[in-house]
Amino acid sequence: MHVRITGSTEGRGPLYRLYSSRLRRQIDPASVPHHVAMVIDGNRRWARQLGYESAAHGHRAGAAKMIEFLGWCDELGVKVVSLYLLSHDNLRKRDERELTDLIEIIADLAGELAASGDWRVQHVGRAELLPEHLAAALVDAEGRTREHGGLHVNLAVGYGGRHEIVDAVRRIIVKHDERGGTLEELAENLTPEAIGEHLYTGGQPDPDLVIRTSGEQRLSDFLVWQSAHSEFYFVEALGPDLREVDFLRAIRDYTTRDRRFGG
Repeated sequence: MHVRITGSTEGRGPLYRLYSSRLRRQIDPASVPHHVAMVIDGNRRWARQLGYESAAHGHRAGAAKMIEFLGWCDELGVKVVSLYLLSHDNLRKRDERELTDLIEIIADLAGELAASGDWRVQHVGRAELLPEHLAAALVDAEGRTREHGGLHVNLAVGYGGRHEIVDAVRRIIVKHDERGGTLEELAENLTPEAIGEHLYTGGQPDPDLVIRTSGEQRLSDFLVWQSAHSEFYFVEALGPDLREVDFLRAIRDYTTRDRRFGG
């Protein structure tokens, strides 16, 4: 696993634009990752640093940044993006007021993404754990974009990587039982490929690159199975402060790596 940490400084003037253009020229379009996963972290710290009393300000800024981030990915030629928005653990451990605000923000985000051109939205996670109106918003976003052929956006909401693996194995067992297979046949057919096909992201390529903001260097139960051979890039900027040049640096760094896939 490769790790790189980068900082972020303010700036949107001519030098920023010049540097951004230079970074773009250094990226080989043929080497751009097909699937990018993003853990947006630091929203609460961002809100505290700016003196906001509620973390909701940070979560709203983070959601707005994710729309911007998806635009960067789409423009660069990335085909699939997975966003980690609300974990299984968050549903149990977050402050009730903060969780209520976050649920509303995610529902609004799903609606915005469904209205964003040709992007396709897919919910990954346990819908039964979510409040009814959030689950409905995610279902609506999926339905409205099902025929879209543009950027595929996975929204990880009520998501846990370990739970995803458990759910995949359960689906395999249920299907096997419905066919009347034996225990020996089940054991023989329980392969990594079979589990992969029954994950929430079944049929999609695994993430080539996982990016996390705020300087934290951990996966936090996100795409545990799928990221076995992913490259990782950690950005010091808090989620709402992520800039396009930070993203371009991550992509440039990825294109220079020698991917060994466990070797």
